[in-house]
Amino acid sequence: MKFPGSVLVSLVLFVAETAAALCLSGAYRAAGDRMWQWLTLLFALLPCALVQLSLVFIHRDVSRDRPLVLLLHLLQLGPIVRCVEVFYIYFRAGRVEEPYVSITKKRQMPKDGYSEEIEKEVGQAEGKLCTHRSAFSRASVIQAFLGSAPQLTLQLYICVLQQEITAARSIFMVLSLLSIVYGALRCNILAIKIKYDDYDISVKPAAYLCIFMWRSFEIATRVTVLVLFSSVLQIWILPVVLVNFFGFFFYPWILFWQSKSPFPENIEKALSRVGTTIVLCLLTFLYAGINMFCWSAVQVKLNDPDLINKSQNWYRLTVYYMLRFIENAFLLLMWYIYKTDVYLYVCAPLLVLQLLISYCMAVLFMLVFYQFCHPCKKLFSSSISEGLLSCFKFLCFICKPPTSTMLTDKAEVKCPENIDEVRSSSKTIDSQKGISHQSVSSNA
Repeated sequence: MKFPGSVLVSLVLFVAETAAALCLSGAYRAAGDRMWQWLTLLFALLPCALVQLSLVFIHRDVSRDRPLVLLLHLLQLGPIVRCVEVFYIYFRAGRVEEPYVSITKKRQMPKDGYSEEIEKEVGQAEGKLCTHRSAFSRASVIQAFLGSAPQLTLQLYICVLQQEITAARSIFMVLSLLSIVYGALRCNILAIKIKYDDYDISVKPAAYLCIFMWRSFEIATRVTVLVLFSSVLQIWILPVVLVNFFGFFFYPWILFWQSKSPFPENIEKALSRVGTTIVLCLLTFLYAGINMFCWSAVQVKLNDPDLINKSQNWYRLTVYYMLRFIENAFLLLMWYIYKTDVYLYVCAPLLVLQLLISYCMAVLFMLVFYQFCHPCKKLFSSSISEGLLSCFKFLCFICKPPTSTMLTDKAEVKCPENIDEVRSSSKTIDSQKGISHQSVSSNA
């Protein structure tokens, strides 16, 4: 049985970040910065409440008679209780014989075009651990993008305004960045397991390293760009954030309305239509929060029974990174034009170049992951290099100037003369053939 290390990492990051947020909030209160105190508390407690709701929803605690567990979730101690339960199950597994086991069928990765199906016995303890891992993975994603990402942006913004990086604030920002990167990593692994649920997947350390580097460069660059832009143009950061957020929030709903599919009813039997709508809104809310800072490996599809788009769309991936690169470059240009005396001792061109190179490094690690380290790359209908090449050809074809109409007009102007020349040449050829034929007959 696999050691539940992901559960332990999620709990450590959750507890450490929450404790650091409370300590930093107390420091802001002592310094008289009430606004920074309440914002820090808001970005710390809101994801905590959402994490409790997600754990309760996945484990279906409302329909079960577990009042103590529900009370601990209300006290924001749910992850700690769940982690204790996980390790209790893990260390007791194998000591008591289980009454029954379930059999799962998984297919191995294709070798030489052949995929073998294997059967595996899954006991009750292993099934419960699998449920806990899945719950903590989703909780880590919620904590990362609805709490840690806004928190990191806020603390870096305070550092820029105050022109000071304290030890407590730097530790808190490092923890927030680690939490975001870990949440993005779990999001990638979840996407792979959902898309290729029929296969036995094993993720190698090289894949984890590529995802970690990819997400670190991407998220750090994005947060820095937003902070730099907001520090010089405070009002204009609001439309940038709102357009990004609501664009990604309504995108799955627009696709759902265009498909004219029936409203999904199979999410949870105990939920009413209103409850299902709330769950779907929270899901798209999380989806928008992820795409605000990085590429969401999980694409929401509301008309699918699993609510996930399982097809690999290289075109959407290419368009996202091209538009995000253009947006980051534009925001950096605006910062460079309107920068204030706060950045007097900062080499602005070098900083812009470093941020753009960092984003390109993120794209490079992403390409390396999909091309060489993806655990299911043998199942791709086309590699990422082929997909990106076709996308670039398509985009170049769209952006190509309409020179064909000019050539057609020129051809139409020259067409009558060419026709006359062809006709005259054909007549001379026919006359020459007639003369030669007559000479041959006279000689005969």
